[in-house]
Amino acid sequence: MKAALKTPRGDFEVKDVATPPLPGPDWVRARVRVAGICGTDLRHWKVEEPELVGKIMGHELAGEVEEVGESVTDLKKGDRVVIETVLGDDTCEWCRIQQYNLCANLYPVRMETVSRAFAEYVIAPAKKMYKLPDNVSFEEAALLDTFSVCLHGIHLSRIKVGDKVAVIGAGNIGLGQVQLAKLYGADVIVTDVLDYTLDLAKEMGADAVVNTRKEDGRQKVMEFTGNRGADIVYECAGGTSMPTTLKQATEYARIGSQVIIIGGFEKGQQVELDWGHIQKAEIQLVPSASYSFWGTEPEMKMCLDLLAAGKLNAQKLISKRFSLDQINEAFEYDADDEKTHSVFVALTI
Repeated sequence: MKAALKTPRGDFEVKDVATPPLPGPDWVRARVRVAGICGTDLRHWKVEEPELVGKIMGHELAGEVEEVGESVTDLKKGDRVVIETVLGDDTCEWCRIQQYNLCANLYPVRMETVSRAFAEYVIAPAKKMYKLPDNVSFEEAALLDTFSVCLHGIHLSRIKVGDKVAVIGAGNIGLGQVQLAKLYGADVIVTDVLDYTLDLAKEMGADAVVNTRKEDGRQKVMEFTGNRGADIVYECAGGTSMPTTLKQATEYARIGSQVIIIGGFEKGQQVELDWGHIQKAEIQLVPSASYSFWGTEPEMKMCLDLLAAGKLNAQKLISKRFSLDQINEAFEYDADDEKTHSVFVALTI
């Protein structure tokens, strides 16, 4: 099969590699049709990481069932599916209670199996594939990983009708967070440094937006919340901006509130915070890691149902499409978002 392999320089080389075999009777091989590039992928772009050289990356994808193991009865060749890429070792106590996003072996397992979206074929346990309704396209389904990350943060925050919510960062995660917070009945203010993403946030239902390059974010949040501060702040920017945005999150939060940390940290990243203020105000900092089950249902299936019902808008977030052979061009485009106005880039495979 054709696949994009990480190079020592941190970009990709498209080569022919062996198609992965089915490791067990309950596994499925799917033909990848669309893969997405997200903020996590961009944090590895053109970064020298010897441990990733020669690896297939990518974790947002949808495709068609190609082959099923002998014990699989609910999927067949040709079924259109979204593939969940959060897969633990299925042996630890966290996997046993369906909190596999906390599995200590999560990354070694998923990176050798389900998290290999930048290739023609991927393998996964049948339970990690959800059939797509006819009204959900492969491109839209590729955004379900993003929406599932957002929904996990929503669940951790215990959001309720009427909450005043601040979302920091209007990338694809932040824009998903806006949509879900509005579905839960919250009033939402969004901060970012790019006008085009803030315009999208308004289209997604945000009640107010603030460009923090031009205006005082804390002042605007206080005006929006009657000078109390936000009931919940979702930090959705992450990466190199985290030292700024996580600090902002604690400043926007009201006394006794929550900051949900959804944006990812750089490896070994340190962030200075005013811990005296956080303690005195009893602000809870709640890290959110990927997604899994909530109650008896997988969070990705919950998001698929919302998308199919027209309650989430994925199409608006898709900025441009590239082929797998153009993967380096696609990453360059996505990384230069101030110029290209990129939010979510889709690779057709």
